[in-house]
Amino acid sequence: MKNTSFPWKDFIRRIAVIAIPVALQNLLTTTGSMVDTMMIGSLGDENIVGAVGLCAQFTSLMFSGYWGFVGGGMLFFAQYWGAKDDDGIDRSYGITLSFMMLVAAVFASLALFLPEWVMKVYTDKTVLQQIGVRYLRIVGFAYPLQIFSMAMSCLLRSTERVRIPFYAAIASVLTNICLNWLLIHGNLGFPAMGVEGAALATVCAALVNVLVILLLSGCQKYPYLFHFRKHFKWNREALKLYLSRCFPIICNEVFLGVANMIINMVLGRQSEQAIAATAVFRTLEGLVIGFFAGFSNASSVLVGKCVGAGELETAYQRAKRIVYLCGGCIFLVCVILVCFHSPILTAMSLSGESFRICVGLLLIYCIAAVIRMCNWTQNDTYRSAGDATTGTVLEITFMYLMVLPCVCLSGLVFKAPFLVIFTCCYIDEPIRFVLMQRHMYSGKWIRPVTDEGLAALPAFRESLKQRKKKAA
Repeated sequence: MKNTSFPWKDFIRRIAVIAIPVALQNLLTTTGSMVDTMMIGSLGDENIVGAVGLCAQFTSLMFSGYWGFVGGGMLFFAQYWGAKDDDGIDRSYGITLSFMMLVAAVFASLALFLPEWVMKVYTDKTVLQQIGVRYLRIVGFAYPLQIFSMAMSCLLRSTERVRIPFYAAIASVLTNICLNWLLIHGNLGFPAMGVEGAALATVCAALVNVLVILLLSGCQKYPYLFHFRKHFKWNREALKLYLSRCFPIICNEVFLGVANMIINMVLGRQSEQAIAATAVFRTLEGLVIGFFAGFSNASSVLVGKCVGAGELETAYQRAKRIVYLCGGCIFLVCVILVCFHSPILTAMSLSGESFRICVGLLLIYCIAAVIRMCNWTQNDTYRSAGDATTGTVLEITFMYLMVLPCVCLSGLVFKAPFLVIFTCCYIDEPIRFVLMQRHMYSGKWIRPVTDEGLAALPAFRESLKQRKKKAA
C-alpha cells in the first residue's frame, strides 16, 4: 500500500471515535484530581498536599501491578474482537479480571493494615507519614472498585464501546467533587473530616463508577460483562497462551513499578516544598497522559483488530502514522499547559519555592513528554499486535542501567538540585525512540494469536521483504 493512497480521512475518523471519548474521560478524571488537590490545598497546609501526593504514588505502584494484565488482556480482546471470537473474548476477560483482582487484594490489604509501613517507604518526613496513614486507611477500600472498573473499561474500549466508561467517569468525577465539598470542610451540616473526607469521597466515587458501568452495559445489552459462567471456563492451554503473551508485559510493569517506587523514594526525601510541587505536578501530568491514553487505546483497538482479522498490511500502515499523530497532539497539550501554568498552580495552593519548583518540573516535562508518549504509543501498538517483548526489554534495560543509577546518584550521593534529579528521569527517552522506530518499520512486531492473522502472516512478511529489496 502506497502512502499516497492511505485513507487519511477514514483513519482519523476511526481514531477520533475511540480516542476522543477516552481522552475526555481521562481529562475528567484529571480535572477531578485537580479539584481534589485544590480542595485539600484549601486546608492551608502544603504538608497535606505532599502527603496525599505520596499516597498517589502508592496508587501508581498498584497501577503498575495490574497494568501488565490490562495490556495483555487488551491484546486478546482486540484480536478476538477482530476475529469475531466471542468465546475468546469471554475467556480472556475472565483470566484478566482474576489476576487484576488478586493485585487489588494485595494493595488494599497493605493500605488498610500496614499504612505506616507504606508511608515510611515513600518518605522520611514524620508529619507526612502521619497524614498519609489517615488517608490510606480509608482510600484502601477504593482499590478493588477502581481495578474492577478498569477491567470492565478496557474490555468495553477494546470492543469499541467507549462511551459507557466515559459516562461512568462523568458520574464518578461529579460524585467525587460534590463529596469533597461536603466532607473536607463540613458543608451543609456534614462533619468536617479533612483529609479523611477526601479519601471517603474517592471510595464513593469508585463505587459509582462501577455501578454506572454495569447499569449502562445492562441497558445496552452488552453481552461480555455478564457471561459470568463463560468468564471462568478456561483450561490450562488457554491460561498458558495468555501468560506466554502477557508475561513480558507483566514483567515490564512490575519492574517499572519497582523502579518508579525507588525514584519516588528519592524524590520523597527532598525538601517539603519539592514534595508538594511534585504532588501538584503529578496531577497536571495526568492531563498529558489522559490525551496519550486516547491514542493508546485507539492504537490498540485499530491495530489489534486488524491483526486479529488478518488485515496485516492495514495494521502496519495505521501503526506507523498514529505515533506521529500522538506526538503532535501531545505537543499542543504541553504548550497549552505551559501557557496557563500560573493561574493553575496558584489555584492549587502553590506559592513561593514550591511554585517555582513546579514551574521547572512542567518545563522539563513538556520537553520530554512528546518523545515519552510516542514511545509508549509504539509499545502499546506492539503489544496489541502480539509483540510484548521488544518494548519491555528496551524499557527495563534503560530504566535499570541508565535512569535509576542517574536518579539515585544525583539525589542521594551528589545531592544535586531537585530539577536536575527530575531531569534524570527522562534521559533515556530519545535513545529508545530511535530504537523503537527501527522496530516499527521492520514489521516484526506483528505476531497474531488468531487463525485469521496467522494465515495472513507469511504473505505480509514476504511483501515487506520485497519492499526492502526495492528500497535498497
